[in-house]
Amino acid sequence: MKKIITTDKAPAPIGPYNQAVLLGDLLYTSGQIAIDPKTGVLEIDDIESETTLVMENIKAILEAAEMTFENVVKSSIFVSDMHNFSKINEIYGRYFNTETAPARETVEVANLPKFVNVEISVIAAR
Repeated sequence: MKKIITTDKAPAPIGPYNQAVLLGDLLYTSGQIAIDPKTGVLEIDDIESETTLVMENIKAILEAAEMTFENVVKSSIFVSDMHNFSKINEIYGRYFNTETAPARETVEVANLPKFVNVEISVIAAR
């Protein structure tokens, strides 16, 4: 049975979706963008702080499901400009142990919600 995971430590959904869904031992998060959960303000001043906020939002959702980044088995990164990849990858890498990092794809897209520069989602398993 699916269970909806929600926390006020990550941005509230801006459409007809939830922050995450737990199905058995698998957690599927919605794509996270750099919205500050405390203020609701989009923070896209620079790619490093934007990526950090995205990862912190994912961390909050994982914690709400009683998981950590060690539970992540797959991540999807969507970027509006592949030239930002190295900076995004540097921040992203701080959240994972290299030896146990998840599978991942990174895709450049024409546009993202609210015209952000990066959106990340993960799948985690207990």
